Formats: sequence, C-alpha cells, structure tokens
Amino acid sequence: MKIITWNINGIRATKSPLKKVIDDLDADIVCFQETKVTRDQLDEPTAIVEGYSSYYSFSKVRSGYSGVATYCKTHATPVKAEEGLTGLLATTGDDSALIGCYGNHADFTDEELQSLDNEGRVIITQHKIRAEESKEELLTIINVYVPRADPEREDRQVFKQRFCQLLQTRAEALVHAGSHVIILGDLNISHRQIDHCDPVEKEEFDARPSRKWLNAFLKPIGTAAEPAQDVEADTDSIVTGGIFVDTFRYFRPNEKNAFTCWNTSTGARQTNYGTRIDYILASADLCEGLVRDCVIRPDIEGSDHCPVKAELTCDIVQSAKYPPICTKFMPEFSGKQQKLSEFFSKSVKEPKHTSVELVKSEATIFKEEFCEKDESVTDARTITEVKHKTETRLLSKRAAPLLMKQTSKKSKMHDRKGKQSSLMNFFVSKTITPAKEKGSLDSGIENRTCIEDGIFLSQNSDGEGTYSSQESNETSSVTYSESISLHSSQESNETPSSQETINKSQNLKDAWKTMLKGPPKPPSCKGHKEPCVLRTVKKEGVNFGRQFWCCARPQGHASNPLARCEHFEWLPKKKKGSLK
Repeated sequence: MKIITWNINGIRATKSPLKKVIDDLDADIVCFQETKVTRDQLDEPTAIVEGYSSYYSFSKVRSGYSGVATYCKTHATPVKAEEGLTGLLATTGDDSALIGCYGNHADFTDEELQSLDNEGRVIITQHKIRAEESKEELLTIINVYVPRADPEREDRQVFKQRFCQLLQTRAEALVHAGSHVIILGDLNISHRQIDHCDPVEKEEFDARPSRKWLNAFLKPIGTAAEPAQDVEADTDSIVTGGIFVDTFRYFRPNEKNAFTCWNTSTGARQTNYGTRIDYILASADLCEGLVRDCVIRPDIEGSDHCPVKAELTCDIVQSAKYPPICTKFMPEFSGKQQKLSEFFSKSVKEPKHTSVELVKSEATIFKEEFCEKDESVTDARTITEVKHKTETRLLSKRAAPLLMKQTSKKSKMHDRKGKQSSLMNFFVSKTITPAKEKGSLDSGIENRTCIEDGIFLSQNSDGEGTYSSQESNETSSVTYSESISLHSSQESNETPSSQETINKSQNLKDAWKTMLKGPPKPPSCKGHKEPCVLRTVKKEGVNFGRQFWCCARPQGHASNPLARCEHFEWLPKKKKGSLK
C-alpha cells in the first residue's frame, strides 16, 4: 500500500491534467493540501478523475484559501469518509456513515469548534486493510492542513494551538477505539533544528508553542511502542500524548537537509534552503509493524512544497460502495444526464422561414450582387459607382447609430482592406459620371467616393470636400489611368526620404532620453561582483513599498558560495517633481 501527501498550492494551477499528476505520483491514496477551491469553484475535471474517488473539504470563510482533498484508487475505496474534526460538518442523517470517535470537547466552546472546522482543513477517510494472512483491521487517514501562525497576529497563534489540540483529541480517540491512524499533511511546524535551514538557538527554537505541542504529541524515536490503552473514545481523558511516530525520522533519524518546503520567490529551492513541515505520522504500533519506508520527493516540482511518500506492507480491502460525501454524489457530478436514446427522438419541425435563414439569404443575395460580373466590357461600371452603391446598401441594412460612432479614419481603413480583388473586373478607361442615388443617409455621415486604392474623395453633409475644393453640386469623374498617375505623383511628392525618416526618429529618441532617463544601472554585489536585482519591501512597517538592491543569486546558507551574498543597498528616494 502506497500513500502520499503533497501541499499542491492550488489544485487548478497544475501544468498537466490532474489525472496525469495523480498517476505520476504512483500511490493508492493521494492527499492534497491547500487546494484553494471552494464548493462552487469545483469543476468536473477536478472532482471526477477516472480510476479514483475523491473527497473534499472546502473553506467556508474565504475563497481561494486552504482546502484539502483525498483521492483514492478504485481498489482503495474507503468504507467511510468525513469532513472536519468535530462532526459538526456532517451532512448525512445516517450516523452509520460517520467515522465518529470525536473525543472529549469539554475544553472547547461550540462557537470555537465551528470556527476551527470552517476553514476546510481536514478530510478523514477510513479503510479496511489486511496484512498478509491476518484479519481485517481499520486504518483511519487524517489529511490535515494545519494553520500557519502569523507572528504578528496573536489571534492566529491561538487559533493554531487550539486546532492542534483538537487534532490530537480526535486522533487519539480513534486510536483508543481500536483503529490504526495516520496523520499526514502540511503541519506548518519544523519539529527539530535539523528540520530547519537556519534555526535559532535551541532554547529559543524549542520554546515555540507549536513545537512544544508536537514534542508532547510524538513518541521519541528509539523508545519502545506502548500498547494502545483500552479507553472509551469519549471519556474525561482529553489527550495522552506519545502514541504517534514521525515515520520519516523513524527510518532516517539524523538525515540533514531533508526539506519539504522552500521560498520560491527567493529561489531557495535551487540551494535547498528550506524547512521540513510536511509529515506522515503513524500510530506507534502501525509504524513499527506495517510501515516499510517513508521518503521525501524533492524531484517532484509544481509547488513550493514537495511530496512525502510512505509504503506499508498491507493490502487494502475495497469497499462495496462509496461514502456519501464522495464528489461523484454531488448534484452537478452525480450523472443525472439524459439517456443516449433521448438524443435520437424526433424533434419538432422548425418554421420554414426562421430569422437565421432570412439573415443568411440576405447575406447571400448581397454577396451575389456585389460579386456579379458583366460579360460585356462596355457594360462595366467604374469603381466609383460600385463603391457608392455598396456603401449605400450597407448603410441601409445596418443600424445608422452604429456607423455614426465609427470614426472617419476607421471607415477609410476598412475601405482600403475590403474586397479589392473583386474590383479588378471594373477597371476600364471609359469615363462615366455617377448619378447621386436617392435615399442615401446625409445625417452627419460622410458619403465617400472611392477613386482608387489609397485615394478617396469625401463629402460631408454640408457638401465640403476634404480632397477637392469644388462645390458639392459638381460631379467628379476620374478614369482609372488618371487616378493611377495622380496617386503615383502624390506618393513621390509626399513620401520623405529614408534618411530624413531615420534622422527624425533619432532626434525623437534623443529627446525622450533627455526627459526620461529610465531606471538606474544596477550596482554590483559585494560578494560576487555581479549585477544586483531590485526588490520591494512587502512587509508592513515604515519601509513598506521601498525598493532596494540585493544579490541576484538564490537565497541559501551563508556557508554556500553559490548562494546570495549579504549585499544590501536602498534605492534612493525620488525627488518631488522629478521625471527620472
């Protein structure tokens, strides 16, 4: 039996499809923390993964925050599953579907219990296992994401401590009830100095409340396992301590630099400058009897954490049915779809002339009329006539207010690019004077006459031409050959030389450089003589928002020559009114 835990830092942010991610982890039971999805954000590709059943706990207080999920292969389907530690989140009325064994909550208020379970930090699955030829036994897996305690927020420090106490109460109650128990996930605690890249002095390190709790909760490595006490799950005994084992340290008590979490913003993973805060804890008898090994997998990337994997020498007995909180029973994923036969039933006939057909027919007629070609050259029309009729037809078929909002420039650009190939059929030397059609729009919209690609005669509603100074009642007729020569002469007169263009561009560039000199050149760091990088203070305080220069290399231990040196330099503050 293989089981793995991983703080995935956003289950929807994986680069590969979720099924591939889970398959590559190669485990029977996969436990994720920090899924960062709420109930309404869960989509089908995430909830329903072929070959697995999944169980979720969502945050009820914030969106995109916290959350845990457990995926079990079909042959590892649990017999029961439950959300939370307190039992208050149970949605089924069937008590037989609940795992139970909540322990004594006399030390907690009802409001506190609800608050501790509202952040979506625990999902519990219970399985039946069989070790070789022994009888079936229960194994309860608690997938947990322990809160991080902000040093500057006393309320969150208290919240974390109370959460840990509640976790211990539930876990020990399950052990006392006769079940093997595994607690796995992100505990947000570095247990010993060896589990931290840069620990403080031992006395100060061990004084942290969360470490004191973990020390009391775990059984010291090397001491014999004590048999579980035959105690009722709900007695006056709240916690006993010392009945769980850190499986990684059980097999590797003195291994250094075995970290599971790194600060990715400083590149600390490159230098392995991190902490070990992800664990697989097992009840002592299970660890010493069935756990074969526990390893850290820093080679698996995709998060600021890496997975931790344990292997047990037992088989899982598949449950005959899925627990009620399985995601496949959620209404949107429960498979309540139409039968395939319903898609082949006779449909009601549509009316002969639908609105779509009418629009399509009008578009076809317009296209045929626009692309119509006369067989006789003498019957061909000039570009002016075709363009005038085309615009009139377009304006009559579309809403005038929509065209009024378009600028004259956009209209001209559209005319330049639209349907030039079809106009080649109308190139003739014969001069024809177009007659002004009735019904054209003259409410402020310019009626344009196309002479040749790139040359336009425009007349506004007042009859003032933008190209010609003639009066509006005079007609303008230009043959194709004349228009070509006119266009060529204008281009030769108006197009500046390449050298003039280069000079103007360079002068403009120099002018901008004079006003805006851009960011200053980065200084070199003192340790490596390499260009520094500019960073910003994000911690609340007097320097919040200030920028500073520091070494560009990844963060690491001071003894590591490949790590960041201690160079630090404030960026000078900008003077008021300065553009630099």
